[in-house]
Amino acid sequence: MVLAGGAGTRLDPLTRERAKPAVPFGGRYRIIDFCLSNFVNSGVYKVKVLTQYKSDSLNSHLSRTWRMTAFLGHYCETVPAQMRTGGDWYKGSADAIFQNLNLITDEQPRAVFVFGADHIYQMDVQQMLSFHRERRADCTVAVIPVPIEQGSEFGILHVAEDGEVKDFIEKPKNPPPMPGDPTRCLASMGNYIFETDTLVREVTEDAKHEKSAHDFGKSILASLNQRARVYAYDFQKNEVPGLSAREQGYWRDVGTIDAYFEANMDLVAVEPIFNLYNNQWPIMTARTSLPPAKFVFSDPATNRVGRAQESLVSEGCIVSGGHVQRSILSPRVRVNSWAEVYDSILMENVEIGRHCEIRRAIIDKNVTIPPNTKIGVDPEADRKRFPVTRSGIVVIPKGTHVD
Repeated sequence: MVLAGGAGTRLDPLTRERAKPAVPFGGRYRIIDFCLSNFVNSGVYKVKVLTQYKSDSLNSHLSRTWRMTAFLGHYCETVPAQMRTGGDWYKGSADAIFQNLNLITDEQPRAVFVFGADHIYQMDVQQMLSFHRERRADCTVAVIPVPIEQGSEFGILHVAEDGEVKDFIEKPKNPPPMPGDPTRCLASMGNYIFETDTLVREVTEDAKHEKSAHDFGKSILASLNQRARVYAYDFQKNEVPGLSAREQGYWRDVGTIDAYFEANMDLVAVEPIFNLYNNQWPIMTARTSLPPAKFVFSDPATNRVGRAQESLVSEGCIVSGGHVQRSILSPRVRVNSWAEVYDSILMENVEIGRHCEIRRAIIDKNVTIPPNTKIGVDPEADRKRFPVTRSGIVVIPKGTHVD
């Protein structure tokens, strides 16, 4: 059960017309592709994706891309909010499961993965399931160690040496340290494994309380250890084939524009901390019939040279006498002569005019930047026209007409 119905308001304007899991990432992927690729690479082929907020783009992507082999009983199916239990949309993550308990009773699994759809990571979920079963847990929570001074930003688990959860505290002012390391604490990743009977019992009971937040962290995990066996699974111990020790344990919550930008930039280094080129654990997404990327013009005398360094350039792109550095280009991007693009993310069907200078910008789909335009150079001028983050990232929304 993949929870993909959140509004993602902190990612505005990228989420004005799409759900957060459908936001493009890394040039040719959507954020949800990373979660789904983890399941498929781990051998889990029965996936329900619960959608709600502005889901058309997400539904289209999933229906056209994530087609399983029905002959073998495999599926990756979207489930829109159906209001099966009343007239309300999903009130929270636990309520989303409660409103779709029919999916579980129809399938009758022994255990259920309940994962979020909007994080960037690679994980063999079978190892988490083995941990869950070895400890005969009723619920297992994936956790990641974070600096203790950042603990107030997460749901924090207080655990025993063997990983059994003693307490779950939502965004505590004084987070309890993890066993053996007083400088770090264990933050919930929002990924859970439940024994089916435990999951059904807990969400059903939670639905009876009108004052509940109907959220797994706030409403269920806060007290579940008092009536069930709950364990914390350390994500940093998860071993994915093909990953180096440096890459192991990489996980990013791309919930803000700045975090989204930084996670994308993690991909372009010579030795990236998150490597898309691991053939043993491929990240799967839609295939296109677009032609290969093309780089044209080589006239050093006039500096009209089509080139890109430390960048990801997707299929269908044309770098026509322009310069791209430390940037990510989605399909069908064109960078024209003498244009300079640095530290930027250009989404599908963006065109950069001649003599433009683009720095630290995110340009959403279907935007044409006129010749001689400067973005990311003059902060005050940028703020008058476009959203700009605290760190100075300029965001141009989808389909914007730029004068």
